[in-house]
Amino acid sequence: MLRSKSIILTIVFTFFTILIVAIYHANTEQKAKVVVVLKDFETQYWEILKAGVERGFHDFGLEGKVIAPKSETEIDAQEMLLSRVLNENPDLLVVSPINSDIIPVLEKFVEKNIPVLLLDTDYPWQNKTAYIGTNNFELGRMGGMLLASQLQPGNEVALLSGDINHPIAGERIKGAKASLEEVGIKVATKELDLPNESEVVKEVMETILQTHPNIKGVFADTDIRALGAIEAILKSSLNMNIPVIGVDGINEMIELIEEGIIPGTVAQNPYDMGYISVESAKKILDGERLEENIDTGVDIIIKGNATQRLNFQRDLVR
Repeated sequence: MLRSKSIILTIVFTFFTILIVAIYHANTEQKAKVVVVLKDFETQYWEILKAGVERGFHDFGLEGKVIAPKSETEIDAQEMLLSRVLNENPDLLVVSPINSDIIPVLEKFVEKNIPVLLLDTDYPWQNKTAYIGTNNFELGRMGGMLLASQLQPGNEVALLSGDINHPIAGERIKGAKASLEEVGIKVATKELDLPNESEVVKEVMETILQTHPNIKGVFADTDIRALGAIEAILKSSLNMNIPVIGVDGINEMIELIEEGIIPGTVAQNPYDMGYISVESAKKILDGERLEENIDTGVDIIIKGNATQRLNFQRDLVR
């Protein structure tokens, strides 16, 4: 009798063990695998965006990872990462392409029926599922308006930019130029194809101050370039009151707003961008359709709201 009870208990225990393991594996398998490939982890902008992605993974119950090459200039490295991800067969890919050379690799994901979301950087690629990020023309336009608010009609400004043919830099400069010229501000010089390095831009800005002594303002297509221009201006005894507007909202720029050194900056929302990309991934995997362009918005940061934004971003990058 005791032996029979022991056998029954063993069978019951084994049954429930198998059941628990099966339920565990079922729950694990229900989590879709999403891979997010960014441009780098070196800059604060991408750190903040990564934090938004990781929060999205947590909130929407998705299994995912965020990877990136060491530098935004390493196109081959990003291509290699994508090829490796392709072999992993994720359920969905989110990618911030360094340039359009990446698109042939992305086509291979589509061939395997893996949806591809472009994040932060858009290209006219017909097989993308959606673009999630900033309207860069609008970002530049608002930056130009903020700069114009510090100037008078007829004043001259300098525009500082990276590759004008890149969809981000090109659209930002177009937007800024349009809003400045609309109110009678003259573009005296455009310095293009500048690396996103403040020290290089500082030297370029020093030359601009020599060759264009009537410059009254500067618009830069990134905050890092803006910081280089600011450093050059602060070191020049003749040009202490030239406003400089950048466009990313990184902590260093916001600190300068708090200190009263610059009037403001125009900011993307990288945290929201990352979070919304995961939310969008969840919708696609649940069978929902997305709009082709999902605008994550633009903020103007000035003295009144700088501290709140700065505290939020400092918490993210600690």
